[in-house]
Amino acid sequence: MTTKPIGIGTDHGGFPLKRCIMDTVRNKGYALLDLGTNSDEPVDYPDHVHKLVHSVVLGTVDTGILLCGTGIGVSIVANRHNLIRAAVCYDTETARLARQHNNANVLCIGGRKTTEKLAIEMVEIFLSTDFLGGRHARRVRKMGKTI
Repeated sequence: MTTKPIGIGTDHGGFPLKRCIMDTVRNKGYALLDLGTNSDEPVDYPDHVHKLVHSVVLGTVDTGILLCGTGIGVSIVANRHNLIRAAVCYDTETARLARQHNNANVLCIGGRKTTEKLAIEMVEIFLSTDFLGGRHARRVRKMGKTI
């Protein structure tokens, strides 16, 4: 288990899921770095994504969770940054494979598309699954290459 906190950020679309995810993460013994938002008032999701990305780049956190209405917007913004491998996951298998095969360091969840129960299961799996390395490491290294 990492000693660094898990970063979490959301916009208004993911805010309703944020509390149950935070409770789950804390109950698993992880510290949290809450990067907002803290209400269901409309905000711009890129602002919260950039806070999380900045925390990864600085080494404050190794792993993050981002939420918006679908998970797509936060993943697009997060993946614009070189050190981020953000995965939109929609079930437990994609959460597991994102870690095992892609060494994803940010889990993106659609707050309007995911039940609390499923979100909790995905977070638990994402945080407890290790990267397999091997042939997958070669592929992950190629992710940073540009054309």
